Amino acid sequence: MSDTPVDNSKRTWLIASTCAGAVGAGFVATPFVSSFQPSERAKAAGAAVEVDISALNPGEKLTVEWRGKPVWIMKRSAEQLEALKKIEGQLADPASNRTAYPTPEYAKNGHRSIKPEIMVAVGICTHLGCSPGDKFATGPQPSLPDDWNGGFLCACHGSTFDLAGRVFKNKPAPDNLEVPPHMYLSDTKLIIGEDKKA
Repeated sequence: MSDTPVDNSKRTWLIASTCAGAVGAGFVATPFVSSFQPSERAKAAGAAVEVDISALNPGEKLTVEWRGKPVWIMKRSAEQLEALKKIEGQLADPASNRTAYPTPEYAKNGHRSIKPEIMVAVGICTHLGCSPGDKFATGPQPSLPDDWNGGFLCACHGSTFDLAGRVFKNKPAPDNLEVPPHMYLSDTKLIIGEDKKA
């Protein structure tokens, strides 16, 4: 043990300086370390979205956001479902066989959905990424054929889609609307972004 006397004021100053330096280093390192973590917005952008569809009436549509895309959920009426069968010859890909936007196996049917009455589709035109508008009324209308059975019109370049999101022949859009992965948690709760295979 040394016989040299310790200067208490220098010792206190040294301890205080060391502690302040350690705290400062912590503050500097925290943003750097946290920059490696995905932001809350990034986490939310890829997260599945749970939707309550209990208030959705036949003929109504609601839109939710999933991965920055609008996802349409529509409850089709019995008449709208029946009309889907009448137009298959007018469609470019009625069986959803094209693979640019692969259709999940559970939606490879005439109504492109798990439950016939509930359509789930990404509301982005497969031509240039515009968002088609609702044209649910039937019959002759501007920019639509006289035998229109209801569906969606992309006004940018005139692509038309039926109420299952299937594109009509000879339109700029090359493919049907995308059907995102989804599944039912209950009769009234739907989750977008997950399915049983995921």
